[in-house]
Amino acid sequence: MSTASTRLPEGRYGRSSDERADRKLKIAGAVLGAFLLALIGYFAYHYVAQNKISAEVITFDAQKDSVKVHLEVRKDADASGYCTIRSQSKDGTEVGRADFRFGGHATRIDRVVTLRTTSEGTTAELLGCHAD
Repeated sequence: MSTASTRLPEGRYGRSSDERADRKLKIAGAVLGAFLLALIGYFAYHYVAQNKISAEVITFDAQKDSVKVHLEVRKDADASGYCTIRSQSKDGTEVGRADFRFGGHATRIDRVVTLRTTSEGTTAELLGCHAD
């Protein structure tokens, strides 16, 4: 006597439900991955290409009621905007914050600006620059 097989013959009844589910998961993963990659690309483009003004603090000189900041600004020739600078005291309290405007056709600007403070500041920090 022979024993009856409980397994279906291969290829006779189509794909199993597990194979169909795996294929759907692979497609969903590929679509989600492509969407995430496009989103990262959008934010990277916006950060690099749309930022028309950038700057850096070269030096600063803290005094009793002000901080003199040597700021180097790089911008597009037609861009105008402002950079925000702040100063903090020894204990970390903010003692001064101001926006300094930059315009004109120059693409590189070196300027010493004076940030007035409420007490002696120990830092000069560039918070960011924004185009108009």
